[in-house]
Amino acid sequence: MPKVLIVDDYAIVRAGVRETLHQLLGAEFDEAATGAEAILKIERSDWDIVLLDINLPDMTGVELARAIRQTRPEQKILALSAQSAEKYALLMLRVGAHGYLSKDSLGADLVQAVKKVCAGERYVQADLARFLAEDTHLSTAPHHLLSPREYEIFSHVCRGKKTTVLARELHLSPKTISTYKTRILEKMNMQSSSDLVYYAIKEGLIVDDEFSE
Repeated sequence: MPKVLIVDDYAIVRAGVRETLHQLLGAEFDEAATGAEAILKIERSDWDIVLLDINLPDMTGVELARAIRQTRPEQKILALSAQSAEKYALLMLRVGAHGYLSKDSLGADLVQAVKKVCAGERYVQADLARFLAEDTHLSTAPHHLLSPREYEIFSHVCRGKKTTVLARELHLSPKTISTYKTRILEKMNMQSSSDLVYYAIKEGLIVDDEFSE
């Protein structure tokens, strides 16, 4: 019986996942509605697998997956998303997720994914696996050129977080944050933070009301 942590800000989604896995797999569960809550539960207990939504109120799935890997390098993570898979799958896999599954998949697919990831295998649904193998957009889209750390800072910048605040939160100097921002702009061939915000909204990486001035 695997021990599963379900991380999603929608209670109805958590309930649906829990019911599906309980009926078909008999798993043991706990839940978290935010990234911060998930990190606390992962620090305090061992989990066979973390089912991770890629959009949370306080951080992105990419940021949370990276934080989990820093705390528990061996933690198995299965990313779940209702978003367009081609925009997010590669990023999640790059920062350490062991699999990626869309939320509209069948319950049997969810069970298969959980079983495979818990067994130490990778899981990517068949249509996405073909897309990853064939579509070059994933490797050429500007934000996919960023390292996990650069993407983390990119996400914060797009949400309007100031350099001094970001430096304090990430335990870096303001100069280091500025260097990262310059590197991000160069890699993405953009001129300003406003360009990054526009790009992030256009690509669906954030939504209009997700950042503050």
